[in-house]
Order: sequence, then structure tokens, then C-alpha cells
Amino acid sequence: MELLQAMKVFSTVAKLGSFTNAAEVLQVGRPHVTRSVQELEAALGVRLFQRTTRSVKLTPEGEQFYARAEEILAGIDDATTMFSHTSEAMRGRLRVDLPAALSQQRLVNRLHDFTRQYPSLELVLGVTDRTVDLVAEGVDCVLRIGELPDSSLVGRRVGAAVMVMCAAPKYLAEYGTPESVSDLAAHKGVNFLSGHDNRPMAWRFLVDAQEQTAACSASISVNAANAYVHCGVAGFGLIQAPGILVEQELAQGSLVEVLAPYRPTPRPVSLLYPSRQYVSPRVRLFSQWLADELVRINPTWLAP
Repeated sequence: MELLQAMKVFSTVAKLGSFTNAAEVLQVGRPHVTRSVQELEAALGVRLFQRTTRSVKLTPEGEQFYARAEEILAGIDDATTMFSHTSEAMRGRLRVDLPAALSQQRLVNRLHDFTRQYPSLELVLGVTDRTVDLVAEGVDCVLRIGELPDSSLVGRRVGAAVMVMCAAPKYLAEYGTPESVSDLAAHKGVNFLSGHDNRPMAWRFLVDAQEQTAACSASISVNAANAYVHCGVAGFGLIQAPGILVEQELAQGSLVEVLAPYRPTPRPVSLLYPSRQYVSPRVRLFSQWLADELVRINPTWLAP
């Protein structure tokens, strides 16, 4: 078991490229991580890492050992759960990141049911609209709305989010209500900045069964979903958001849907995880649970 634990420590350092970050993810002291790697190197008779003051990189021997270690650790994890799908079979931590649009009370309630079903599994939940580096931040999977990014991540579609165009009544009283997509040229909007490059997300519409994009001059730009909604309510301009995010504002009348006949195709909701041959049983379990439960959480604004 000591060798297996050392392999886990080594694998974590290799993924993160840092002894300090590995210690934080594993929740152990940095000396423990250093000692485990040194003892593993001594047992193998090779150096696994090239260490400098600024970086930690695998040696050629380390690259070879890392590939085999991942296979061995994956096999052990699978073997420990192959005979049981009960709650006792799922142990450890599952780190999941959600966008603010989906971190609603209904989803949190269902997550509570999930943790009660698997009491030996500790759920670590993060909520952010920024791009997450899963490996560097020790996150197992992220839930995102929209097309999958062109990256090393792979994912599973678990549903779709219905999008709505809306604005505050006071904005519509001042600027009028757009009746067609072409009317947007005379309006103001709020930009939602997304991704590493902080590009404004395009507004999408279905016009004559064809999806097209449109925009109008922006009066303000934000990079967080809650701030995006707040700006819409404040009257900065039109916003296009997942209906589940603005459900309360629409019910209260602080936002009003516009251009309803031109709602776009619902945006895919996907669970993303690092691209590798092995996916942990915990991630597979959560992925299947989410695919079964997501639409039930809010069938008005979430589609299969």
C-alpha cells in the first residue's frame, strides 16, 4: 500500500507540475510529497522529475513511469468498485464546478439527495463562470452551457438550456420593445464576456428555422452571470440568458421576455472532464446521475 500511495502522490505531482500544488490537492504537507517522490525514485533507481526553482518536469523515465502508473491506479480504482454499485463503493472526494446559471436551489436540493444516496462520497462544489483548469485546480469535472470548447477536455451532453431574450420594463419604456431581430440595431445591450479571451458571447436567434447571430451596441460588459442579470434588471439594456437563471426575475416582472418567437435552439449542457483513457468511477457515476436528473430539476427551462 505504501508503494501505491507513493504512486498516487507521484501522479498528482506529474499532473500539476508542482509539489506545492500537489500537497494542497492531496491535503498533506509538502515535505510528505517530497519524501514520497524521493523514496519512489530510490526504489526505482531513476529520477522521475527534473526540478528547478521555477518548474517541475518529468524526465523521460518519469514519462514512461507516469503512463504505467496511471494504468495501474485506474485498474485498482476499477477493481475496488467492480462488484458493487452501492453507496459504500463510492468513497473519497468528487470536485465539481458549476456555472452560476445552474447553481440554483433546485439543483442544490437534488445534489443533497445525491450525497445522501452515497454518504461515503464527499462532494466539493465550486461555482464560477470563468474557464477552469481542471488538472491544475484539482477539479474532477465541470458543468458548462454552450458548445464544447476546442480543447483537451472531453465531455458528455446531459441536457440543454432554454435561452430567453429579456429586458427591464423601464428599459423597454425608454427604448421600445424590439419586434424583430433587425430591430436590435436600434437598441442597447449588456455583453457577457466568456472564456480566456473575454470575448462577448453572441446572441442567437431562430429566424425562418435558421439560426443566426445578432448584437447591438453594448452599454456595459460583465464576466459573471449574476452581474449580467443585475445589469439587465438595472436597465442597462437587453440580455440573453438561460431561462433558469432569470426565472425569478421573469416571474416578478423585473425582467420581461422579448423576441419570444425567435428563441434560439436550446444550448447544450455538458459535463466536461480531462481527456484521458480512464474516467474515475465517481465521475462516471455523477455523469449518469446528472444525465438522468438534470431535466427533472426544471423542465420549463432545461430540455433533454
